[in-house]
Amino acid sequence: MNWIPLESAEKVDEIKMQQGYSIIFKHSTRCAISLMAKRRLEMDKEHLPEDLKCYFLDLIKNREVSNYVAQDFQVHHESPQLLVIKNGECILDQSHSGISLEEALSVLN
Repeated sequence: MNWIPLESAEKVDEIKMQQGYSIIFKHSTRCAISLMAKRRLEMDKEHLPEDLKCYFLDLIKNREVSNYVAQDFQVHHESPQLLVIKNGECILDQSHSGISLEEALSVLN
């Protein structure tokens, strides 16, 4: 997966200004469930549209950015968490074992 690091509030603001779809994956490097979710996403990467931007947020290194994401997209902070963003709005929020790339991709159509 071609992860784009999400390490600043400014980058979150850029995502909010983008047209089209993107995803944000919030990952805790200290959590086995988060690691499994990340692996499942990466195993299914061939199903992703080529133009879909995939952002990776390391919660341990960037907790303040995670809080900013939760506030700006009006979602509860969870870890792991997958957000689907369309035209600057969060249209799907998944967490823990509920993270499904198949379901996330179904809202892109």
